[in-house]
Amino acid sequence: MREKEELKKAIEQTDRLISKVQELEEKNAGLSKEKNEVFIRLRAEQENLLETEQRCTQLVKVKRELESQVAALNDRLEEEESCTAELAVHKQRLESECSSLKKDIEELESTLIAVEKEKQSSEINVRTLSEELSQCDENVLKLQKEKEHLVELSQQAFEDLQSEEEKVNLLTKEKAKLQVQTEDDIFCLSYNQERRHRSELEKAKRKLEGDSKMTIENLNEMEKLKTDLEEVIKKKDLEINATNNKLEEEEALNVNLQKINKELQVRIEELEEELDAEKAIRAKVEKQRSDLTRELDDLTDRLEEAGGATASQMDMNKKREAELLRLRRELEETSLQSETMASSLRKKHADMVVDMTEQYESLQRVRAKLEKDKQNMKLEIEDLTATVENMQKAKASCDIQIRKLEDFFTEASSRNEELQKALTELNVAKSRIIAENNDLSRQLEETENRASQTNRTKVLLASQCEDLKKQLEEESKAKNSLSSSLSSLKHDFEMLKEQLEEEQESKLDLQRLMSKLNSEVTHWRTRYEADAIQRTDELEDAKKKLSSRLQEAEEAVEATQAKCSSMEKTKQRLQGEVEDLSIDLEKANATAAALDKKQRVLEKQLSDWRQKCEDILAELDSCQKECRQHATELFKLKTSYEEAIEQIEALKRENKAFQGLDTVLEEIADLTDQLGEGGKSVHELQKSKKKLEMEKEELQASLEESEAALEAEETKVMRLQLELTQAKADVDRRLQEKEEEFEGTRKSHQRALESLQASLDTEVKGRTEAVRMKKKLEGDVNELEIQLDLVTKNNAELLKTTKKMQQQIKDMQAQIEEDSRHHEELREQHNLMERRCNLLATEAEESRTSLDATERARKTLEQELIEMTEKYNEINSQFQSVTCLKRKLEADLQQFTTEHEELYSEIRTADEKAKKATCEAARVAEELRHEQEHTLHLERVKKGLEAQIKDMTARLDEAEQLALKGGKKIIQKLEARVKELEMELDSEQKRHAETVKTLRKNERRLKELVFQSEEDQKNQQRMQELVERLQNKMKAYKRQVEEAEEQANMNLAKYRKTVHELDDAEERADIAEAALTKIRTKNRASFGKGYSSGYSTPFTALVRSPSSAGSEGRAEKIINDDDTASLIPAYLNSLKKLMIE
Repeated sequence: MREKEELKKAIEQTDRLISKVQELEEKNAGLSKEKNEVFIRLRAEQENLLETEQRCTQLVKVKRELESQVAALNDRLEEEESCTAELAVHKQRLESECSSLKKDIEELESTLIAVEKEKQSSEINVRTLSEELSQCDENVLKLQKEKEHLVELSQQAFEDLQSEEEKVNLLTKEKAKLQVQTEDDIFCLSYNQERRHRSELEKAKRKLEGDSKMTIENLNEMEKLKTDLEEVIKKKDLEINATNNKLEEEEALNVNLQKINKELQVRIEELEEELDAEKAIRAKVEKQRSDLTRELDDLTDRLEEAGGATASQMDMNKKREAELLRLRRELEETSLQSETMASSLRKKHADMVVDMTEQYESLQRVRAKLEKDKQNMKLEIEDLTATVENMQKAKASCDIQIRKLEDFFTEASSRNEELQKALTELNVAKSRIIAENNDLSRQLEETENRASQTNRTKVLLASQCEDLKKQLEEESKAKNSLSSSLSSLKHDFEMLKEQLEEEQESKLDLQRLMSKLNSEVTHWRTRYEADAIQRTDELEDAKKKLSSRLQEAEEAVEATQAKCSSMEKTKQRLQGEVEDLSIDLEKANATAAALDKKQRVLEKQLSDWRQKCEDILAELDSCQKECRQHATELFKLKTSYEEAIEQIEALKRENKAFQGLDTVLEEIADLTDQLGEGGKSVHELQKSKKKLEMEKEELQASLEESEAALEAEETKVMRLQLELTQAKADVDRRLQEKEEEFEGTRKSHQRALESLQASLDTEVKGRTEAVRMKKKLEGDVNELEIQLDLVTKNNAELLKTTKKMQQQIKDMQAQIEEDSRHHEELREQHNLMERRCNLLATEAEESRTSLDATERARKTLEQELIEMTEKYNEINSQFQSVTCLKRKLEADLQQFTTEHEELYSEIRTADEKAKKATCEAARVAEELRHEQEHTLHLERVKKGLEAQIKDMTARLDEAEQLALKGGKKIIQKLEARVKELEMELDSEQKRHAETVKTLRKNERRLKELVFQSEEDQKNQQRMQELVERLQNKMKAYKRQVEEAEEQANMNLAKYRKTVHELDDAEERADIAEAALTKIRTKNRASFGKGYSSGYSTPFTALVRSPSSAGSEGRAEKIINDDDTASLIPAYLNSLKKLMIE
């Protein structure tokens, strides 16, 4: 029943192993799918590279087309450079306006920087935690390796224990046989020596069991430490997730702040557009004013020319004074309108200031919220530091435990050395046993010689038997003669009786005496016969009981031996299953290592993405700095604008106070020109600001895309980490299950061994009791035989002795024939066993050669694997260099795109300038129209004045002279203007030459960039060829790996065949052992018969000596057969261990 239950358990374990193997195959399939997906991604990246190359070519074409446009735009750039020089002057004035807003933005940026610093510190903490986690994983792996090493040591110790137990069992068997078969003092001494040796072996066994228990306890402690570390890792994972969530919230706050900044910038742009509109209105007013001042100048010139005129001229002067008053009134009205406009602008400005203060307050609230969040983050950081300290403490405790484990490992190594010493001692004992075996083989040869001598004695005994037969025939003849003489004597006796009857009366007294004597003789005879018969029956019953008990004990021993053999078979099967489980465990460890490698690859990808994100953040910081600079410039321009407005107002006030109109009007004209130029510069700055905002928005969009990609990658990494943790949990769970199964099997083996030891102890006790009883019975039998001998010497008759002698001779002949037959059968079996041993030895040598071949193949495969890993590392480094080149190319592409966008924005600005020029042309046309209308009005005035000119002909000469003087002045002004224009022309020519130089430089740079792009394309083609070659190599390596796997499968199949053959050999050995046990039982039965019949006659010396010699020879022969039978399973076990190794 137990064997059936064990078989069921073994079948269930095999089913579990099959299910686990299927699960591992499914996981392998999943990993292969992931590998295919990675390969598909690589192909997609290659396709993307090709697309980028095509885009590069398209961009080169676009660049060549744009070069022609750049040449046209350079001319416009030269014109705009003059404007930028003038704007630089106004820029300093506007910087003061931007300072206030800059301060607010700087405060917000300081808060943002603080938040980013906190974010970086949290990221650093996360990195440190991840590094600590990796260190913990490495420690766990080290502990697992140490655990596996300790398990291997415990297995070796357990196997050594088993081998020692087998040797102990063999020695106990030999001891029992020697106790049964020998009674001399030499065997007692050897028994004592074996007893001491067994006590030493038991002590070593107890030591090994204690060491194995200690190793098991240490393994349990290691498992507890492992579980504690896994719990700590889970806690740290949760903390890392919490910090990641907080980081995401902070990023969301940053995004909200950026949105608020965008809204403020939009508001500033609207205000600037309103300012532009107001400036345009003011420019129109100032143009009207300049027209009026020009008219006033003309009128004053005319007044000066006609200074010494007549009364009519006085009337004209009065009229002109009226016109001047009217113009002054108009000027005052325009000034009032400008003041109302300025007041409205001031109101608008106040409203803007209120809005800005509200926004500032909202920003301060946001700042307070951020400070609160900062405090919360500080608290969380403190908690994290506390957790980190706890982790460090746990790490310190882990280090202490690791030191303890190292100490234990040193102790275990010392114990291992002790065990090795014990093994060496056992090997010495083994060598002694081998020497004893050789001695026994010599004794076997001597016994064979003795057997030949016994055969010779047998022949002699046969001749003696023939002589005895002849003597018996002669005695029978003498007996016949005696019987005939007896019959004649009886006849004579009857005759004498008749004579006696006649003489009875005379001999009555003698007859009475004779009758008395006869009655006494009969009485003694009957008494003797009754007592002797009863005692012989009792002795025969005792002998039968002893023989039945001996047979039962031998059958029980045979049953226990059969059980032992079956248990050894089950034990060997379970060992095979344990080995299969260890192979599965190694496969699971290999899969876990592959998953760890994948995790490392993903972590590398994550680090790359993080570097990209950091680069993008750096670009964003630079863009934000540029935005801040532009904002400061804008504020400065605003402040300069306000100062200019204040100066205009002050000049207006001074204008009222001043009497000289000529100088004031010139200053007003200069200021209006400056204001026009400032408006132009402000407009251009606004355009540049819009351009920068567009670039900023594009950068923000790219940042958001990169953040989304980063989040996707982080989710992938989290998913992979979860899968990894699940895989680790599955592997740990399977390891625990397998360890539990291993412990169950080990416990069952220990129980079986304990039960076997108990049964062996009981058998030894029973045997010792049987031997003691046998000795007592033999003493009783000896005493009874002595009594029988005394009785038989007194009362035996010749007939009985002759019959007994004949029967003994027949029994001896039968025994001798049976002994000879058994001896021949044993010789044949011994020869068969030697042949089988030789076959097994040849098979073992073949298996060793196959093992050597497999080991060589394994070594070659390991070398190929090492080469593969080196080549893979080289390929990986090359791939990384390719990715670096790809990144560089992407950076160059981004530069090209930025340059392209800059050119596109310049084209837009040029288009806008063209539109502006058209607007200015339209404005000039309108001014021309107004001038034409003014000229028509003047012509009308001229017609009115011609009548007056006719009256003033008398004083024309003086007027002509004055006119000549005025013409000279105009000519001088025109000449100065011509000189100024010539100077401007020279400066323009110089600028043109500089622009031509810059154009040539740009062309050279373009050519260099085109050459670099072509070289990059060539490098990419080379890298693609390299990648294809490497892929081909990978395919070749995969084929080699598949071939190696096929060879490994073939070797496994061969190994399984050898294992099956070994099982068959073990079964044959079991059959041989069973046959040997049967032969032993038969020999013992025949030995018992001869032993029982050897003491029943007075010719004991003649009969007992050959039988005892034969029995001793047979005993020695049996001992040698037992030795060979017990050495066969040990030899098979050693072969199995070699195969497993």
